Amino acid sequence: MNHFQGNTVKDNLQKFMFEHAGVRGEFVELPNTWQAILSHQDYPQPVKIILGELLAAASLLSANLKFNGSMIMQIHGDGPIKLLVVECDSELRLRATAKLAANAVIADDATLSELVHSRGQGRFVITLDPNDKMPGQQAYQGIVPLDGDSIATIIENYMMRSEQLDTKLWLAADDQVARGLLLQKLPKIGGTESSVEDETEAWNRAVIMGSTLKQEELLSTDIETLMTRLFWEETLRVFEPLHPQFHCNCTREKVGDMLKMLGHEEVSTAIAELNQLDINCDFCGKHYSFDQVDCAQLFTATTLTEGIINPSQSSH
Repeated sequence: MNHFQGNTVKDNLQKFMFEHAGVRGEFVELPNTWQAILSHQDYPQPVKIILGELLAAASLLSANLKFNGSMIMQIHGDGPIKLLVVECDSELRLRATAKLAANAVIADDATLSELVHSRGQGRFVITLDPNDKMPGQQAYQGIVPLDGDSIATIIENYMMRSEQLDTKLWLAADDQVARGLLLQKLPKIGGTESSVEDETEAWNRAVIMGSTLKQEELLSTDIETLMTRLFWEETLRVFEPLHPQFHCNCTREKVGDMLKMLGHEEVSTAIAELNQLDINCDFCGKHYSFDQVDCAQLFTATTLTEGIINPSQSSH
């Protein structure tokens, strides 16, 4: 538990800046969000660790979104793990899920590459999806190969390639909590007195300090203690903590839209065989049922519109 939380355990994201260096940082701990996600699925241990690390990374990067919307991180795998998805919005509301290959056999010591990049076809996708898009505006999507042997390295490489930002991540997850530390070199602002050499030295020093953090230490030590232990030589500006939380925005209407995308013929065939379509949300486990009447109504609006005859076409 965090020493500064009192008796109420909350998920925390703590931003801070190095007062005399162009470096910013964030710590995150997600016990509640992570437990909410795991309560809906029973994943093998290596899958839990990877999904938890991706969850921590998404919250750390989403804390600096400059728009009202969502960041969606996806890993499309070519091995036992077919898909990992983490979504975090600008209010730090998170959800996550994993899809495994049919009859997947996952060893306890399986590596990330073995799980998602065994044939070299895995890819990493980040989507930035604003809620209030301008007319014609599309969500921004970046797709890159899985370049790295850990979630942290893959995202660091992505950030350097697509955003030109020096970023370092330390991530960890177990059955109880997902945690992470992010350090990022701030872009140089015109008019500042520090030289490029000074800024590089300050960045390198911050990374060296961060690199002393062991995974077990990250999992078991509260944020306040970690900040003091790692950066005791630095003057830090510490901000008010933010509180991420689990949230799933699934609705019956969205599930209906998904069924409509399958098409009238496929849904009609399925409902004829089963009498009822039972669908569980992959993110929160919420159950939705559609009977024959429900499915017919999904396509009624389209059918009615197509059946309307334009007055100019009717003959008297």
